[in-house]
Order: sequence, then structure tokens, then C-alpha cells
Amino acid sequence: MAVDVEDGPRNGWQTQLRSRGYRLTPQRQLVLEAVARLGHATPEEIVTEVHRTAGGVNISTVYRTLELLEKLKLVSHAHLRHGAPTYHAAGAEDHVHLVCGACGAVQEVSPNVLSDLVIELRERLGFTVDVSHVALTGRCVDCAGPHAG
Repeated sequence: MAVDVEDGPRNGWQTQLRSRGYRLTPQRQLVLEAVARLGHATPEEIVTEVHRTAGGVNISTVYRTLELLEKLKLVSHAHLRHGAPTYHAAGAEDHVHLVCGACGAVQEVSPNVLSDLVIELRERLGFTVDVSHVALTGRCVDCAGPHAG
């Protein structure tokens, strides 16, 4: 998704940051725009995207910025693969990630697909599931083949 820095998202980010006592610095704006464009991206992918505009922003700045933006609920992360977390813009509805272990495709589905499990875990164990961090690994329909299911 392309983000026009003159339109609503920038102003929305600026308003949200200012209401919490922060400024929309150039680095924060670049990171937010990169996350919005990339969808689900690791910090390394985000810094690569940021470098298209500003080569002087280093990976530690991106990590610190992502940490702050997550604290402010502007981005969220999930562990979709081994290694670094994957970040995506917050504000969209919660979703569960389905990650194909063969091709790496990521699908988002409603957390309602897990509602029976979430209710049972809460009722039986008192455990509350944070569905924004749920990632299920398996095979997508293309990789599973015609005999899957």
C-alpha cells in the first residue's frame, strides 16, 4: 500500500504521537511509511525500505523506533518465522497469521476461527490469548496440493 505523506495517515500519526507527548520525527515517519508499504516486514526489510529515501538511518534507530511505535500501538509485531519479529501497521482489526512453511506466503484471517479455542483456554485455564501475536504454520492451498485436507 503506497502512503502519500500529504494525506491522512501522516496527519493521523502526527496527531496520535503528539497526543502522547511525542513528535513525528523524520525517522519515525520513514519507519511508519515503510511498515505501511510493506505490510508484514522484519526490521531488516524496514531499514532496506527506509534506505531508499534516507541512507543514513541505521538498524538500531529502526529497532528503537519500532519499539516506541509498538508501545504507542501504532505498529504491532508477530513471530511469523524463525528469527526477527515481523511488524505491521496497527489499527486494523486483530487477525491471526497463517504462514506457509513451503513458500512463505502469509495470510490474515479473522481471530474468530480460533474463538472456540480462546474461550476454552480462558474458561479451563484462565488464560487469555493475545490473537494479534498468533501465527499458525502449515501449508497454503497451492503448496499442500490436491490431496490436502
